[in-house]
Amino acid sequence: MLGKLLIRYLKTYRWLLVALLVFQIISAVATLYLPRLNADIIDQGVSKGDVGYIWSTGALMLAISLGQIVAAIIATYFAAKASMAAGRDMRRDIYEKVSAFSEREVSAFGPGSLITRNTNDVQQVQMLAMMGSTMLITAPLLAIGGVIMALSADLGLGWLIAVAVPLLLVFVLLIVSRMVPLFRQFQKKLDAVNRTLREQLTGVRVVRAFVREDIEEERFGVANTDIMVVGRKVGSLFVLLFPVAMLVLNVTIVGVIWFGGIEVDNGSIEIGTLFAFMQYIAQILMGVLMASFMVIMIPRAAVSAERISEVLASESTLTRAENAVTAFPSRGAVQFRDVEFTYPGAETPVLQGITFDAAPGETIAVVGSTGAGKTTLVSLIPRLFDVTGGAVLVGGVDVRQADLDVLWKGIGLVPQRPFLFTGTVASNLRFGREDATDEELWAALEIAQGRDFVEEMDGKLNARIAQGGTNVSGGQRQRLAIARAIVHQPDILVFDDSFSALDLTTDARLRQALWRELPHVTKIVVAQRVSTITEADRIIVLEDGRMAGIGTHEELIQSSPTYREIVDSQLAVQA
Repeated sequence: MLGKLLIRYLKTYRWLLVALLVFQIISAVATLYLPRLNADIIDQGVSKGDVGYIWSTGALMLAISLGQIVAAIIATYFAAKASMAAGRDMRRDIYEKVSAFSEREVSAFGPGSLITRNTNDVQQVQMLAMMGSTMLITAPLLAIGGVIMALSADLGLGWLIAVAVPLLLVFVLLIVSRMVPLFRQFQKKLDAVNRTLREQLTGVRVVRAFVREDIEEERFGVANTDIMVVGRKVGSLFVLLFPVAMLVLNVTIVGVIWFGGIEVDNGSIEIGTLFAFMQYIAQILMGVLMASFMVIMIPRAAVSAERISEVLASESTLTRAENAVTAFPSRGAVQFRDVEFTYPGAETPVLQGITFDAAPGETIAVVGSTGAGKTTLVSLIPRLFDVTGGAVLVGGVDVRQADLDVLWKGIGLVPQRPFLFTGTVASNLRFGREDATDEELWAALEIAQGRDFVEEMDGKLNARIAQGGTNVSGGQRQRLAIARAIVHQPDILVFDDSFSALDLTTDARLRQALWRELPHVTKIVVAQRVSTITEADRIIVLEDGRMAGIGTHEELIQSSPTYREIVDSQLAVQA
């Protein structure tokens, strides 16, 4: 999975990788050649007192060292450029994939996990790509080249290499095998921390209102401690690697000095060659250690790559039809034909047997108790979910066969919990239509009963809006969301309990303005207050996911016990 992901994103920058390989080969060859020159200075220059040879060879060593440094810098630059670009491409693709997800896929992964996958997981793979494109090329060159150069210097000491390298590899494999499951746990614990923090930041008002700060701090503390425990285990194993590597290196160097000293005493090799052999041993073990460091990074990056691939491989249930319909014969019409919907994993349908028609310009209201399926019903119209039975038609076209962009352009949705984006009042309203003029924005605010408070804000249309609209009240957020939907100029307006934060007077004025200014627009209204929907052309009463009645307010008072119970309960409360 990791290899496929890296190939997929790095192949675009193959010319950078080729240049990187060339400069790394130059750097490695220079590194391997320097000990030989060092040995020549000692054996040929110092021992014979040839100052000229020392100066000339020293100058060559200096030039090679400078070339090695320049080549290493250029190789690192190319590695960084390729890996950072690949990380950018990964984040872009994940964002585009998630943006196409339906509510079903977002709920399955979880918003916190999707954020982690697009940030931390991409960072892990990106870091491996950068380190791997340098170390995984340099390490084999140093290790293999070091072995060749060391054996060419003295074949008699080669057995020390045959013992040291496998011994170090055994230690590395034992440590890495313990790390793989820990890395998988670490990413899951990180998801839990992000999820907990996101919930607490989003629901900070609820936390404070119910004096739950201490309990929420404890809940975050548990998640934070869990990730700390796993991270500590990983760190302990990681820290263990370097002392083990240094122990193997130092013992090997002692062996070289011991047995090499015997050979020097016998006259088999010269002192310079012995020093070069020690340098080659250090380079060989350093190459193995670099490869070991990469091997440690690979398991965590592999877990991250697996999580990224899960997102990229997931297909949205909102599939686009091959020959999507772009022309709607009856714009503004909504039809439900024996609609059924079941959430994934649920035993029973949330909606069942829903059938009704809404002609262009009509107002259809939906009422029912909590959990009756009202929000799910209106979510089927813009195809936030796909029906599991029956069909939903918009403009005379089954939404599953309609072009999604054309479908969404014809629908203005005001969700149950309106969300505003960081920016200004104008930028939030133009989210509905970018080319809307200021006059159109003010007209939409006038209908949504939001003009008065916007005119009082500092900057008016250019007044700042914080993330989520936290610097305005709930009622103001609802009115801005309604104005945004009006700016969209849709054929169908869907209000999912969008008047709940408004007082009765503002609610009445807003509804009158909507009916008066937008008579041609079909309105689907989910409401809890009966007063909001008494003038609707038809009212649909939902009970346990089924239609318990349909008709006007007066008709339902006479024919629907469920609707009459809702009306009586609200009248009793008002009394």
